[in-house]
Amino acid sequence: MRVLIVEDDAALGIFLQKGLKLEGHDVQLVGDGQAGLDHAMEHAPDLMVLDLSLPKKDGIQVLEEMHGHFGGTSVLVLTGRNQVSDRVKCLNLGADDCLLKPFSFSELNARCRALLRRRQHSADQTLRYAGVELNRIDRRVTRDGLSIELTGKEFALLEFLMQARGRTCSRSELLREVWQMSPDAGTNVVDVYVNYLRKKLGSTRSGIGADRVIETVRGEGYMMSMGTERRPPGAAVPDGLQGSLRGPGAGVFGLGLGARASA
Repeated sequence: MRVLIVEDDAALGIFLQKGLKLEGHDVQLVGDGQAGLDHAMEHAPDLMVLDLSLPKKDGIQVLEEMHGHFGGTSVLVLTGRNQVSDRVKCLNLGADDCLLKPFSFSELNARCRALLRRRQHSADQTLRYAGVELNRIDRRVTRDGLSIELTGKEFALLEFLMQARGRTCSRSELLREVWQMSPDAGTNVVDVYVNYLRKKLGSTRSGIGADRVIETVRGEGYMMSMGTERRPPGAAVPDGLQGSLRGPGAGVFGLGLGARASA
């Protein structure tokens, strides 16, 4: 999940950023409301963790400007304001949840997971990426219109990679989320199943090779192929593509968090 933290308390923001990164999320941190709005407009994060007391634009102003324009972004508000009316106002402006300071990281993480589950439940039940279609209701997979037979675990792995929408998924993240195993399990099951998927997804009439369906990002993990023509500036170059791009055109923080209560 792509998370944007909008928090002007640098120590708290960095703490939350590190904790959510260890949970496998792609996390960005900005320090004021205007920067939060600008980032949300450009990158459309899945979740915004929004403090209320911010410079330039406070959290209420951010919600007012987002209202009706960023429907794809869930918002978790952080606040030290005890008035129920403030929290009600946030919810009426489109926030999905409010968390009162001080809080524990474990509670924040649980609320983030709940918002993600809610988001996935309401999302389109057919995922599409790079010619691959995955129907999450009847568990059918096709590529270029041809049916692909997958085992249950192959399906779960492909679903997770497609939900990442081109984001690199580390092996430890895949072990934890797909296999419910410890990242330190010392197994190569992720690599084995990625190879299974590559073989099955490559056996279609498409001229794109199997190794282009799921790419290996050196030292990081795996991602669904974006194709060189769609790769954003500065994106990591997966193994096997370096040569073609050289030429022209070419719960760790489970302890209670005494967050500041002035926001």
